Amino acid sequence: MTNGRVVFLDRDGVINEEVGYLNHLDRLRLLPRSAEGIALLNHAGWRAVVVTNQSGVATGYFPESFLAEVHAEIQRRLEAAGARVDAFYYCPHHPTIGEPPYRCACDCRKPRTGLLRRAAADLDLRLEGSCIISDRYRDLTMAAEIGATGILVLTGYGTGEYTWWRQSRGWAAQHVAQDLLQAVRWFLERQAQQPQSAHHFSGRGPR
Repeated sequence: MTNGRVVFLDRDGVINEEVGYLNHLDRLRLLPRSAEGIALLNHAGWRAVVVTNQSGVATGYFPESFLAEVHAEIQRRLEAAGARVDAFYYCPHHPTIGEPPYRCACDCRKPRTGLLRRAAADLDLRLEGSCIISDRYRDLTMAAEIGATGILVLTGYGTGEYTWWRQSRGWAAQHVAQDLLQAVRWFLERQAQQPQSAHHFSGRGPR
């Protein structure tokens, strides 16, 4: 039993390579050690839930049905490596591009927290004390809102995000990791050391 414990994972640039709009399965490649990181969560009793913006639906790069194919293939490859994602949640919308119903000001496009709250309701998860792992700074701003730990990975857009936001706009990550596996290890070690402690922002960079 997971007791509602969850780690929310961005998809592109965290689990699989960032290729812009992933519009064909031939372009799907899992990042090294991403399956290992998810397997570690599985074995530790934490839910692994993907939350991803997929505005390529709104912009017409691919149909919404294609996302089911991508997620099924990601799951297949993870399972072949001994790992599994518990659920995939995505936002297909864009506020200014495309046609209704996909062109809209929704509550699910990150950094809004609609996807997180939907997952929590569906899967009986606890948002407070959860973790968000992403290569995008915008996702980490959700962590403070829900009482979660925010970890930036340097894969995908992560290195550029780290440089820009660290120097120009302040900082919202509690940790910076080289990749998903390192992020998961740090988070689980932190939980083991301080299982009841309140989360706080340290602003520390990668080690």
